[in-house]
Amino acid sequence: MKYLGKTDEYFELVDVDPVNCDILKEKQEGLLSFLWFTSNDNRFIIDSVEYDFQANQVVCLTEFHTVEIGEVKTLRLLRFNRSFYCVLNHDSEVGCKGILYFGSSQVPVIHLEDQDLDILEKVWDMLRIEMVSRDNLQLEMLQMMLKRILILCTRIYKSQNKFQKLETEQNDLVRSFNFEVEQHFRQKHTVAEYADLLNKSPKTLSNVFKKLGNRTPLQLIQDRRMLEARRLLRYSDKSISEISDEIGFADVQSFSRFFKKNEGVSPSTFKEKGENLEIGKN
Repeated sequence: MKYLGKTDEYFELVDVDPVNCDILKEKQEGLLSFLWFTSNDNRFIIDSVEYDFQANQVVCLTEFHTVEIGEVKTLRLLRFNRSFYCVLNHDSEVGCKGILYFGSSQVPVIHLEDQDLDILEKVWDMLRIEMVSRDNLQLEMLQMMLKRILILCTRIYKSQNKFQKLETEQNDLVRSFNFEVEQHFRQKHTVAEYADLLNKSPKTLSNVFKKLGNRTPLQLIQDRRMLEARRLLRYSDKSISEISDEIGFADVQSFSRFFKKNEGVSPSTFKEKGENLEIGKN
């Protein structure tokens, strides 16, 4: 089911199964995806990392993620472009920038509980009904229900990742930091550089992330550079030297040391292994 607006708005709902699962590989500029798994044992490689997704998990992906399919059972796919709804321009409405989209070196995985499932099922049913409507309020209705889904999943993600420990200003600081890293990781590689962008001290950033109890700001910067390195090594024809330059390393030797320290193998070994990688096999 697709909605195509008069000014390039694009919105789509799809029930995905083994027959039509290649739709997940499609890329379109500015397209954001929302995957809701409705069965167990869905196996994917996303940006060279293997995942097993189970029923009642949700994953949010951007146009920059590369999806390889091992096995698909069933899932629900929602996709929309910036013309339909721009999460960056409307961040004050949904608050998902730097959390669900544009701000994580890890694929954000949301685990739905029973009460969440009940809400999502109802909104999804309303979306299906509205997709066949043809009046002049259809766009606004679809946008309203999309916002409800994004708000719900943002709240769940925050709850599952200890954001409740943060004050509102600290919450916004984490999201802004994540987003700035996404925008500048090729050129800016230190916590101090991002602290300057955000008008905060490096110590303030470190203290806020310490409350979340996961990665430090520096580790998050390095994680994002590693994500890009894996993407380029696996999915591009660029040389290791070109990749090193693109991610902002002074020389290939520095890049190779960085990559091996984080991945356990050299860039050349990783690239060779990726060419023969099969999902679910070592």
